[in-house]
Amino acid sequence: MARIKLPPTIRQRRLGAELRRLRERADLNATQAGGLLGSSQSRVSSIESGAYAVSADRVRAMARAYGCTDAALIEALAGMTGGRTRGWWDEYRDILPPSMLDMAELEHHAQAMRVASVIHMPGVLQTRDHAHAIISAVEPPLAPHEVEHRVSHRIKRQAVLYGEQPTPLTATIHEAALRMEFGGVSVARAQLEYLLTMSEKEHVTLLVIPFGAGAFPNSGQGIIYLCGEVPQMDTVQLDTDHGSEYLDTPPQLTRYRRTLDRMESLALEPAKSRDLIRCIAQSL
Repeated sequence: MARIKLPPTIRQRRLGAELRRLRERADLNATQAGGLLGSSQSRVSSIESGAYAVSADRVRAMARAYGCTDAALIEALAGMTGGRTRGWWDEYRDILPPSMLDMAELEHHAQAMRVASVIHMPGVLQTRDHAHAIISAVEPPLAPHEVEHRVSHRIKRQAVLYGEQPTPLTATIHEAALRMEFGGVSVARAQLEYLLTMSEKEHVTLLVIPFGAGAFPNSGQGIIYLCGEVPQMDTVQLDTDHGSEYLDTPPQLTRYRRTLDRMESLALEPAKSRDLIRCIAQSL
């Protein structure tokens, strides 16, 4: 195992957290686990914190020692191993908050995405001008170069929706977000036209919750749900006033899957959703 010089990525931390969960379910402490693996307590703890890279074979051995028999989960964990690989988001290291780099890395590796938004457009579906208007309005205000860094990062995140194997996306957007004129009428109209264009892609399902749908769960917060190789490896991202929050415990994942199911059930079907978006765009 090679020591990781840079801070562990969110995937390395998640791998370590899942290995810790397997150990705890086996009712083993780190010292006992080290004994079973022919290693030390400190090495086990370092792996679980993401401080050391670990091989796929090592992960399989740890899973066996912990009595895990879920072959799909074990292979999903093995697929997260190895040394740190650089992604396009690394060019923003020391420029943007770490949580933004974490988001880009999670989206890059996601098997599918489900997003829900009430006031803002989902980040992966924003035009540059819409993103610029949103980011320019944050408090405390950002310097012009900081705004540009964040805008360019947000637009580059959208690469997952293009290419030969684009990531499947289901986006549920409330009508309120469609009617917000961030950046002015021309920017808002262009944003809606971009949504219509993206909604025609086979891998993008766009659903709109109309005002008439009434109350619905999680109405005050946007959700990004990133699907892993297996459901246990899913991740939820929530935007808060103090930054991004990432959730991955089984109860949390179950809760947000149900929340998204409920929101999607209240939304118009894709064709009617496009009709509503088109109607709002024409009214501007």
